[in-house]
Amino acid sequence: MTLRAGLSLLSPAGRNARLQIFIWHRVLQDPDPMIPGEMHAAMFAQILKWLRRWFNVLPLEAAVAQLAAGTLPARAAAITFDDGYADNLTVAAPLLRSAGLPATFFVASGYLDGGRMWNDGLIEAVRRSPLDVLDTTQWGRFELNGPAQRGSVALQLIDKIKYLEPAAREAAVAEVARAAGSTLPTDLMMTSRQVAELHRQGFTIGAHTVSHPILARISLSAAADEIANGRAALEQITGAPVTLFAYPNGKPGRDYLAEHVALVRKQGFAAAVSTAWGASGPGADVFQLRRFSPWDTTRLRYGLRLARNLLRPEGEPLV
Repeated sequence: MTLRAGLSLLSPAGRNARLQIFIWHRVLQDPDPMIPGEMHAAMFAQILKWLRRWFNVLPLEAAVAQLAAGTLPARAAAITFDDGYADNLTVAAPLLRSAGLPATFFVASGYLDGGRMWNDGLIEAVRRSPLDVLDTTQWGRFELNGPAQRGSVALQLIDKIKYLEPAAREAAVAEVARAAGSTLPTDLMMTSRQVAELHRQGFTIGAHTVSHPILARISLSAAADEIANGRAALEQITGAPVTLFAYPNGKPGRDYLAEHVALVRKQGFAAAVSTAWGASGPGADVFQLRRFSPWDTTRLRYGLRLARNLLRPEGEPLV
């Protein structure tokens, strides 16, 4: 049996269909020696070829409507990106257009026009450090011998700092950058004009809050403002309704809770996506859609991991 035929059995058309939603963040022009697992153009182009052969890739909002109506085609899929990196426009979008595939880009509006995600601040502080040893006041002392070790240090720092309150998190990044002797970049995220250009090219823009907070770690009123204001900023930029939302970090029960799902529904979004693995089947909560992308680099392993993902039980609502 071919992979395509197997995927058809696992994701049939109609009432028993399952929607596979892919998630990416960045697509670099070239491989990153410090973080080898980061997606790059050559690998992404190859994956898009596989997806064109194996799946019926739909715009996400259309796929959600068809899932609810029971009219999805076999092997239904959608492509999404989170955060709003500049390479989404400069690298990913041309490859998607060449492959003829739609995608949705979930953008954290507060990082546009020179902002920077906190985790990238840590990565770039370590990458750009001229030092052989990074000695921070609070987060430890690390040797910086070569790209692989620098990548490991950056990931360790991300784990230590991820769940701080937003202000404390930014202060921690600034502390690490000072200790590293690094000047941080201001061009990693899209500008407002680049977001508008993505929209002009026919891609969907979705909301991802303003400052990418862990919603479960802030007040409900602050969460409501983050969700609403992020959406309003993107609608101002694109001149079009923003109907889709992605929870920051997106782990149900840890990063967002039932009250945040209720907020998104109350604010009139059509659907929202999490980062819970699996595919969404009949009766799925369209405000907690599952997403998954394999990390394998060979065709067979990539396809088999997708098949395993489609075998995951849908189960009860996530939160």
